[in-house]
Amino acid sequence: MHLQLSILDQTPVRKGSNPVEALQESVELAKLADRLGYTRYWVSEHHNTGTLAGSAPEVLIARLGAETKQIRFGSGGIMLPNHSTLKVAENFRLLEALYPGRIDLGIGRAPGGDRLTAQLLNPTNTFDPQEYVQQISTLQAMLADKPAPGNAEGKVKAMPFIETKPEIWMLTSSGESAYLAAHFGLALSYAQFINPIGGPQAMEAYRQRFVPSDELSAPLGNVGVFAFVSDDIEKVNEVRAVMDYRLLSFEKGRFDEQPTFEVAKAYQYTMAEWQRVLFNRQRTIVGTPDVVKDKFEELAASFGVNEIVVSTFTEHAEDRTRSYELLADMFKLKENRLSEAKVDQ
Repeated sequence: MHLQLSILDQTPVRKGSNPVEALQESVELAKLADRLGYTRYWVSEHHNTGTLAGSAPEVLIARLGAETKQIRFGSGGIMLPNHSTLKVAENFRLLEALYPGRIDLGIGRAPGGDRLTAQLLNPTNTFDPQEYVQQISTLQAMLADKPAPGNAEGKVKAMPFIETKPEIWMLTSSGESAYLAAHFGLALSYAQFINPIGGPQAMEAYRQRFVPSDELSAPLGNVGVFAFVSDDIEKVNEVRAVMDYRLLSFEKGRFDEQPTFEVAKAYQYTMAEWQRVLFNRQRTIVGTPDVVKDKFEELAASFGVNEIVVSTFTEHAEDRTRSYELLADMFKLKENRLSEAKVDQ
């Protein structure tokens, strides 16, 4: 089976740039990903963070879908406790009506920002995990047009009525949501780029406990990772240095910092900080094509999946674009999509 690649776009705002340019970069990258044969293009939800422009995935998906023909689009993800369940169901039903068979609804429970912002997004949010479980149940019922307590036993329906429905994905970085995905019969995406510990075990637990649902008859999973590939070893080292610095800055709460290679190169890590850098490198795959190809195949095998979702941050836009082009060439994404289309016919 061919290894499939997808993209998680967090709409990064580069130093010296702005959100308008970042969003236009996403439009161009989505068009390129469609041409190159990527499977999915997911966009994230972040709030109160100046370095990431994607605060409303459903709005951005609507724009990106209009520019493309085959690639699936989705949220990576919608942070469900931030929103009304009915509104999420209707947003993604409308997207599915616009782009039938091409929409993924990835859901998570992290706030996508700070707690105060989450409270303002949804003043009724009590941050009770049980409420999240109820939201999942209600969302599933609404998208399937089934009566449930959360939709007053079918009296409230998500519009518009359509024959297809978005594919629901549960996002997890701790593994806890793997059990929820198994219980509700949903697809599972593990965020290795957030937490590099315990992912394969979480995916295996999901498979063992999976209960078939109307949405999914068998387990379906993928894994997400920060990655960058280049033929230029000097460029590889530069991007790795910036990524090391950036991930450590995030851990320190400096979410609005836009690091450059010059800043990263000059920084003197303490011994404790360097240990965190080495740990965080487990969240990333950076290297030349031969190195990255082997590590991608090892990652997919360890999770027992055939799809990797790639998130790439670079100081320069052209390096990000070139990395995705190289990955597509390495794994023959376009050729594989054409051959699979012939088999389906």
